[in-house]
Formats: sequence, structure tokens, C-alpha cells
Amino acid sequence: MAFAAMVAFSVVLAQVTLTPSPASADLVHANLTPGRSLRSYAEDYTFLAALKQAGGNLLLGFPFGLLLPVLVARRLRLLRVVGLTAVVMVLVELAQGSVVEGRAFDIDDVLLNTGGALLAYLLLGRRIGHRYHSLAGATADAAPRPGPAEPAPAPDKAPAAARAGRLAGLRNRFRRGGARPAAGAVQAGRKPAP
Repeated sequence: MAFAAMVAFSVVLAQVTLTPSPASADLVHANLTPGRSLRSYAEDYTFLAALKQAGGNLLLGFPFGLLLPVLVARRLRLLRVVGLTAVVMVLVELAQGSVVEGRAFDIDDVLLNTGGALLAYLLLGRRIGHRYHSLAGATADAAPRPGPAEPAPAPDKAPAAARAGRLAGLRNRFRRGGARPAAGAVQAGRKPAP
């Protein structure tokens, strides 16, 4: 289910980020300096426009922080979520800068997207991943595993030993002239010693 959600999110991500914007072709420039676009948002944009730009990039990273913890292994999960998000967003930004008209590579977008994934992971993703892997581990432990057939447990020898001890005691008493053993007390096919 998480994989299907990630595929659906990837389609939405591609539509949002890889749609050409010919009207802004002359306005956009590549940004390789971290923080430059953020300063531009703060200085040149209205509050709502800056919130839309920065907040939109943060929100674009949220699904990574929620879905990847289910899909990646437990070990180093935080680093894997952040690393995978950063790699995917760098690839998206490279595609924007090289192929899509009216868009450019912006390192601040990568940082905001990755920050959104980290924030989502810390708020909910860690718990979602832990819960999923706990349930998956419990299900795996409960399911029978194929393997070599286990030997049948050894029969309990205590009753047989007790029975043999009683028989030996009866034989000894009979030899000494004691009472005769009751019918059926001696194993079938054996006669008591004279």
C-alpha cells in the first residue's frame, strides 16, 4: 500500500515540478548557492507568495517522510529517508533545469523538500515505520517457516520407568515368598520367576 502511495505521489510530483512555465522563462535562473532563493523570498516576495513558495516546497517533501519509513529497512532509517529524498529531489531539479522550459535548478528547493521529509519523519513517519515493522515482524514470527522437519519429541520415559520399578518390586517379593502378584501386574507374555 505504501509503495502504491509512493507511485501515486511520484506522478503528482512529476506533474507539479516538470510542467513547463514559458511565461517565467526570462525570470528564473539556476541557484547553486544555498539560501539565496530563501533570502529572495523574504526580501522580494509578499508574505503570502513567500509562504506559498517555501511552504509548498516543504509540503512536497512530506510524503517522503511518511512513506519511506515503511519502505526502507530499520537500520539507519533516518539517514536513508533524508538521503533518498535529497537524491530524488536533486534529480527532479536537474530535470527542471535541463529539460523543462521556464524552470531552473534551485538548491534551496532541494533543501526545503528534504527538510519537509525530515520534519514529516520526526512528526509521524518514525512512528508509522516503527508500527509497520513491529506488526510485520510479529506476523513473520507467527507464520510457520519452511525448514527441515523437526524430530518427534521423545516419549516421556518416567511412566515406563515407574512401571518397571513396580514390576521389579513385585518380583522380588514373590521370590522371597511374599504375596503373589495380581493378575495383569506382570507384563503379558512373561511369567514371574519361581
